[in-house]
Amino acid sequence: MQDRGFESLDFYQDSLKLLKAAYRLANSLPGCERYNLSDQLRRAACSVLLNIAEGYGRYHYLDRLRFMYIARGSLTETKSAFIIAESLGYCNTEQLNWVSQLKDRIEKGLNGYCRFIRSQQQGKEEYGTRLGD
Repeated sequence: MQDRGFESLDFYQDSLKLLKAAYRLANSLPGCERYNLSDQLRRAACSVLLNIAEGYGRYHYLDRLRFMYIARGSLTETKSAFIIAESLGYCNTEQLNWVSQLKDRIEKGLNGYCRFIRSQQQGKEEYGTRLGD
């Protein structure tokens, strides 16, 4: 079976949609938010994708899980930035609802992938489970 790469993961593709929405919002924010909300929103949304990719590339299952957990935290941070933007009038409730639905779908995918990783436990012997050898 051929590995299709992290790009083929549905939750990665959804995270890319979220990133594009985050950049659109960040670009529309007023200048006073340039180094505050705008920057934080971009970094959080990028972090989701980058941590999925980095975790996918790790061999040991605990490393993979760690990066997926970080991606999940960044996902929540991204949604929080949209909540802040909506509360300040920078985006509307419809946009926030779309982001919330997308976030939930990404989170379900991440959680399922974490369950899969835990079930595989690939590379566990690499971390010293065979100390007697």
